[in-house]
Amino acid sequence: MSVSLIPREDGLLVSNINNQKGLQIQCEVSSTFEDTMQNSARYLIFFQYIGTKYSGAVRVPPHQLAKKGVQNYLEDAIKRLKPLHPVSLTVSSRTDTGVHAFSNSAHFDLQRKNDMPPFPADVLVEAVNFHLGTEQIRVTHAQRVPDDFHARFRAQSRTYVYRIALGVPHYSLLPLTDRDLCWSLRQTELDVGAMREAAALLVGVHDFSSFRAVNSDLPLKSPVKTLDLASIQPGGSFTQAHFHRKISFWELTFRSRSFLYKQVRRMTGALVAVGQGRLSVPQLKEILAARDSLAYPQGLAAPAHGLFLTRVEYREEDLQLSQQTSEE
Repeated sequence: MSVSLIPREDGLLVSNINNQKGLQIQCEVSSTFEDTMQNSARYLIFFQYIGTKYSGAVRVPPHQLAKKGVQNYLEDAIKRLKPLHPVSLTVSSRTDTGVHAFSNSAHFDLQRKNDMPPFPADVLVEAVNFHLGTEQIRVTHAQRVPDDFHARFRAQSRTYVYRIALGVPHYSLLPLTDRDLCWSLRQTELDVGAMREAAALLVGVHDFSSFRAVNSDLPLKSPVKTLDLASIQPGGSFTQAHFHRKISFWELTFRSRSFLYKQVRRMTGALVAVGQGRLSVPQLKEILAARDSLAYPQGLAAPAHGLFLTRVEYREEDLQLSQQTSEE
């Protein structure tokens, strides 16, 4: 006896023979659907990149082929793993063109074909990195997370470090390992004491409108942010012990749950201007109090290539899978 199946609006298949057969087929199809859903896994990955050649962290539309985003390359690499459905990453932190990351993060759902079990985290890391080839992007860690986990909205803090090299008349005099990875200045010294005094004014809850650049998100995001940390500490070259002359490096570190568009680069530029004597501490305080992006001096923002996203933090309980899922 032949049985024809008709799709219902809810996605189940029913038989056109009789109700008993229909019920039996519905149960079988429903069971298969549940098994398939259990075979899908949500992953959180941490990844690093040298941002020089990329158009920021997030995906660039297909018609803009001149420079792709880091997300484009990660999704292309995951596509090579032949998932059942197309994979789309949700990136936690949208770094700009030229900005680097030691640790950005993203989540995505991946389901393998032919009812294959989810990839173990270490296998996923190795496979994605293999398919990234020579791109200056690497996945450093992966783990399965709950199905409702969100890499962007569950992030508790983001930390950025801005690297500055002093006494460098031209960027070509930097070690190769630091080129395009710091902001080189001709000055041999900065007034670090004044910079730290100015940085202390930025810590806490403020309307940072003066320190955000204008973009399409301007009407949608609150300018009020809580800056948990703004520190200025000595840094170092990546090849300090092996370079023929000493270069003085400084690192400006900022930590907050989230930042406004170009906020870190504008804060850095203002603090460096204080260190150079081009801006006083009271003037920086006035810029902050103005709560107006037009109050920020034109051309003062620090360039992108000295900035690194170094850490995205989550609460441990948000990352925990149920015991049943973790045992699968």
